[in-house]
Amino acid sequence: MSDRAVLGVIGLVSLAVLGLVGALTLAPAGGRGTIDVSMLPTVNATLNAIAAVMIVIGLGLIRARRIRAHLVTMTGAFAVSALFLVSYVTYHYHAGSRPFAGQGVIRPIYFFLLITHIVLAAVIVPLVLTTLYRAWRGDFVRHRFIARITAPIWLYVSVTGVAVYVLLFHVAPR
Repeated sequence: MSDRAVLGVIGLVSLAVLGLVGALTLAPAGGRGTIDVSMLPTVNATLNAIAAVMIVIGLGLIRARRIRAHLVTMTGAFAVSALFLVSYVTYHYHAGSRPFAGQGVIRPIYFFLLITHIVLAAVIVPLVLTTLYRAWRGDFVRHRFIARITAPIWLYVSVTGVAVYVLLFHVAPR
C-alpha cells in the first residue's frame, strides 16, 4: 500500500474515532446497559498517567540514543492510550457525560483545561498514528519531524486528562 493510501486510512480511522467519541460524549446519559462503570474514570485517569510517564521515558530514551527501548516504550504508550480510548468509550456509552459542579475561580480553569484537552485530543489521533507509521516503516527523517510535534501534544493530552478527572471527580464532585 502506498504512503498516500496509508495516510488516507489513518485519516479515515481518525475521523471514525472522533465521530464515535463525540457521539457518545454528547448522547443522553445512562440506561444503555447494566454494567457498573463507576470505576472507569479512575481507570482512565490511571491509563492517561501511565501513558504520560511512558512518553517522558520514551523521550529520554531517544535522547540517550536507545532506539530499541524507545520503540518499545512508545509502542507501549500507544497501547495504553488505545486501551484508555476503549475504556473511555465504554464509560461514556453506559454513563454519558458528567457535568462540572465547581464554582468560582476553579470553573474557568476546568473549562480551559477541558477545551484544550478536547481540541488537542482530536488532533493527536492522526498525529500519533502517522508518527508511529513512519517509525514502523523506517522513515526516520519524517518520523523525527512529526514526532517533535506529536510528543508534546500527546503528553499535554495525557496530563490534562488526569487533571480534568481530578477536577471533575475529586475537587468539585457533584
